[in-house]
Amino acid sequence: LDRQGRLVTCEHATSRVTRAEPNGTTTVLATHHQGKQLNSPNDIVVATGGSIYFTDPAYGRAEFYGVPRPQELPFQGVYRIDGDGARLTLLADDFVQPNGLCFSLDESRLFVNDTERGHIRVFGVEANGDLNGGAVWAVTEGDGPGAPDGMKIDSRGNLYCTGPGGIHVFDASGDLLGVIATPEDCANFTFGDEDLRSLYIAASTSLYRLRVRVPGLRLF
Repeated sequence: LDRQGRLVTCEHATSRVTRAEPNGTTTVLATHHQGKQLNSPNDIVVATGGSIYFTDPAYGRAEFYGVPRPQELPFQGVYRIDGDGARLTLLADDFVQPNGLCFSLDESRLFVNDTERGHIRVFGVEANGDLNGGAVWAVTEGDGPGAPDGMKIDSRGNLYCTGPGGIHVFDASGDLLGVIATPEDCANFTFGDEDLRSLYIAASTSLYRLRVRVPGLRLF
């Protein structure tokens, strides 16, 4: 959701980023970069000022995850759409498969994970919305199925990221606090309920709910 409560969506099969308007219509925000179709937009986050950041791996062009079709872009990138939807900007193109992303509490940093490399990178967010840096901030290691995919931050600044064996929880410095074990491979999750102290976890075949001590971050 953006700061106005509108649903913004990454569409694997159509290679689009769209927004559902209150009147029921759909606004297409991004489809191409420099004349070439996006790969398969995957995960998305909206800054306080309205700019939209999203990852564009190639998974949606593979048979298991999406619709098989040739890839037009020679890289998998991270992009920003200006708040007014007028401009698409490529921010990073050195990922193998960029996936989940989230801001720090003050939005001065953007975390982006790379599923194939099994790590999380951190970028500084400049005043104009561009990114700098990109060092590896944390690595998801362990036993069991799973890889970096969905990623969220809680109200204390702890970062949650799917990984081997479940959901890995890191403090604001990148130190691992622990792993929330899940009974099957999980790909995404969100904080929910009125107090934002429930994790709703989307796994391979099931949806799980887990109560947690620290609430998630309220967006609006």
